[in-house]
Amino acid sequence: MAAVAEPIAVAPAGSESRRRWMRVAAYAVLIAYALLMFVPFAWSVSTSFKPNAEVLQLNWIPENPTLEGYVTAWTRLTPPLPRAFFNTFVIAASVTISNVVLGSLAGYAFSRLRFPGRDVLFVAVLATMMIPDPMRIVPVYNILLNLGLVGRGIGGYLGVILVLSIHATSIFLMRQYFLSIPRDLEEAARIDGAGHFETFWKVILPLATPALAAVAILQFQGTWNNFIWPLILLRDPSQWTLTQAMAQFRFTFQTEWAPLMAVVVMATIPIVVLYVFFQRYFVEGIAASGVKG
Repeated sequence: MAAVAEPIAVAPAGSESRRRWMRVAAYAVLIAYALLMFVPFAWSVSTSFKPNAEVLQLNWIPENPTLEGYVTAWTRLTPPLPRAFFNTFVIAASVTISNVVLGSLAGYAFSRLRFPGRDVLFVAVLATMMIPDPMRIVPVYNILLNLGLVGRGIGGYLGVILVLSIHATSIFLMRQYFLSIPRDLEEAARIDGAGHFETFWKVILPLATPALAAVAILQFQGTWNNFIWPLILLRDPSQWTLTQAMAQFRFTFQTEWAPLMAVVVMATIPIVVLYVFFQRYFVEGIAASGVKG
């Protein structure tokens, strides 16, 4: 007896059209939001090319474009612009490396190792994210002062790096990503005689490139724009970062907007370049870090 073919379900034309319009609406909202987020940077670029007489005018294209703002930023900045870039890069790179190393080690411990109080300790780590920096200034400052990590010399750099050396966000992202890696790979390494650290270094860590990139971008960008800790711990003007250098263009009764925006534009370029090159890893790492809880 011949088999009777089952009818193929066909989605109603109205349902397909509805999904298409919903997709178009979603893209329209996302594009509009992206443009809205781009407006402040575009306005900064426009203002950086305006003369002082035009900075308060609501025109996107300067009537008399000039490089005066960039010249002022280059000649009057303290420390000089190359030095400010160097100070900021040294601190941001050191903090990024520290967060990648310590965050991956802690994330592996919280995701793969079993020890008493593991979950309670992880919750305590996450709770630190709810404590704003202003609430930690006094105790942290006293500790660093007693250690000689406040003021001039290399101690000021070390103080800022030590305060920002590990963040709960880095541990959380790495832990969540490690949880998404199948345990079969780890068990196979154990059968071959690998210990915890060898398994972490040769098996787990090479698979976590997207999460490492996400942590690196987040911490580099956050440290690059950090203002409060360099302001408190760095007393030598030659050690100031870009955010501290920008502050000198703001006074009690006026603000020099053109040079200030010029520094903002130049300080934003490294972050944009970093994100463009690592965008794929960043998005993949953020997405995969929310797979398991």
